[in-house]
Amino acid sequence: MIDYTQLYAGLQHIPALRPWLATLPQQIAEGLSPARWGDLPDWQAVLQALPDIAPSSLEIASEVRIGSGADATGEQRLQLEAQLRKLHPWRKGPWTLFDIFIDTEWRSDWKWDRVAPHLDDLNDRLVLDVGCGSGYHCWRQYGAGARRVIGIDPSAKFVAQFYALKKYLGLDKPVDVLPVGIEALPANLQAFDTTLSMGVLYHRRSPLDHLRELRETLRPGGQLLLETLVIEGKLGDCLVPEDRYAKMRNVFFFPSTATLESWLRKTGFVDVRTVDLDRTSLEEQRSTDWMRFESLADFLDPGDHRRTVEGHPAPLRATLTATAP
Repeated sequence: MIDYTQLYAGLQHIPALRPWLATLPQQIAEGLSPARWGDLPDWQAVLQALPDIAPSSLEIASEVRIGSGADATGEQRLQLEAQLRKLHPWRKGPWTLFDIFIDTEWRSDWKWDRVAPHLDDLNDRLVLDVGCGSGYHCWRQYGAGARRVIGIDPSAKFVAQFYALKKYLGLDKPVDVLPVGIEALPANLQAFDTTLSMGVLYHRRSPLDHLRELRETLRPGGQLLLETLVIEGKLGDCLVPEDRYAKMRNVFFFPSTATLESWLRKTGFVDVRTVDLDRTSLEEQRSTDWMRFESLADFLDPGDHRRTVEGHPAPLRATLTATAP
């Protein structure tokens, strides 16, 4: 069910990406290793057990909606929902399959509505989505006209969720999610027209290295869209939590927007702009029946939602655009 044959064939026809084929199959094999992911056989069993249902319609431009309830029998819909729930937790979405609504932790459609107006026209563009999760924004990018979208995320469960959806969205579609990180890409690739990195930078021990890696993915004149957590402040300000931030362990740097713009220029980008600031709301990130773990309400000071439980400023997300020279 997880099959990258069509991706490999497609990359043969993209000269700038063809060199990646020398290492990519082995990287994917390592990313989907049962030795690394003990639950992988269970996730693969879910994919095998998904019912065969032909959707009468697909919508990915304004939302992600697959078919209607009339396309499936009651038994098929029960079987489909039961299998999809075995891939809990569902973080990014939402998704609607044959009238089954996957109410994900994040309203990723709200983020898309914020960032999409600041993307260059995606028509016929080659797009890389770094840290893409189960691929929600990849499908929205394809729905906006992208020629091919490659999402990368090292979590094999996200790959399983992506393929559960791609079974119905179309296995032939040029949209893929790979179980690798940005380090897997050849150095100085200069291949993509558009690269997105959303919700990744603060997880990187070296933010300047991440920005450099992002620049090297882009052809000259290509666009970066960067979305990350920031703090209010002036040039040079940056929060470096000594322990956790909003109960997260693997977080490192939260710059001010002025500092982040400076980092982008320092790593070689031009035309750097902050285009949006948004404070994460309890309506945008929350626990649901499809993500039953703790979420934003549990990460904030119950007496002052302007602070995390550790006393840091509450999540403030900035979107920036920049151009590779």
